[in-house]
Amino acid sequence: MAPGFRPHRVVVLALDGLLPFELGIPHRIFGRPKDERGRHLYEVITCSIRPPGPVETDADFAIHVAHGPEALATADTVIVPASYELGPVFERGELTDELAAALARIRPGTRLASICTGVYVLAAAGYLDGRPATTHWADAERLQRLFPRIEVDPDVLFVDDGSILTSAGVAAGIDLCLHMVRRDHGAVVANDVARRTVVPPHRDGGQAQYIQRPVPDPQQASTSGARAWALVRLHEPIQLRDLAARESMSVRTFTRRFREEAGVSPGQWLTQQRVERARHLLESTELSMDQVARDAGFGTAQSMRQHLQAALGVTPTAYRRTFRAGAAGCPQSVDNSAAP
Repeated sequence: MAPGFRPHRVVVLALDGLLPFELGIPHRIFGRPKDERGRHLYEVITCSIRPPGPVETDADFAIHVAHGPEALATADTVIVPASYELGPVFERGELTDELAAALARIRPGTRLASICTGVYVLAAAGYLDGRPATTHWADAERLQRLFPRIEVDPDVLFVDDGSILTSAGVAAGIDLCLHMVRRDHGAVVANDVARRTVVPPHRDGGQAQYIQRPVPDPQQASTSGARAWALVRLHEPIQLRDLAARESMSVRTFTRRFREEAGVSPGQWLTQQRVERARHLLESTELSMDQVARDAGFGTAQSMRQHLQAALGVTPTAYRRTFRAGAAGCPQSVDNSAAP
């Protein structure tokens, strides 16, 4: 291994009652990215709050974890997947002595993330006080009640608050981990991981589309056709009435149906898609800022700058400088102090 190169270490904390699927997500996503020399950009290890040994799952098998809590002190990122046996953490918002001692090993400045109910661990440790966070929509109300100092958002797939990230249930952990790869190394690297994992690189909307509602009238049309139509015309002006007309709906009905299906308004969705298009062009082409803005549908470079600054916390020029360089040298980390 070349001098000075060190992969970003992701330590996954395995707690009794864990969900095997969620435990495997970080290994699957962070285990894929490599630089141009074939070196893994991340090193993923699993640890327990006890010495190496078995950890119970919510299935009919246990797993053997080879690392104890001391591994937390070596982490650049710590991820806490969901567990169904959090005991006082879930019931009263209190850490056990064993869990508190393990978390105390985490170095200041370490990036923290949770999947689904793993957020209760971060909350009970005080990491989320005064911060926004999310969890599975079915647990959001309880999380807010137990930890009133947290700004719980039940509608999103994940929340990125810079050094602390939280995700909704199960598959939203994939969205979160892909987002972290994208944040560290850009959309090109994250999209490659998504393709190899056979998942979408970026899911539209939030949890609203997954919350159970009364079964809709089968005669009601979907808005998916309008979204597909818009995706190939992002470079053109797209009005709400144009989208509604594609589905033969009134603007009011279309807007309501769209929010039910995508979790966001049509305008928010269009902006999200245009930001993603701009990111791809900034990373993969040498087009001028004006041309990128036109191709992404922002019209002007100034408009694109405002939208990317709001969505990503950086200017288009700074984003291109970071991730065009990342394509060649694959930096192991990026300054995300202004990240969303």
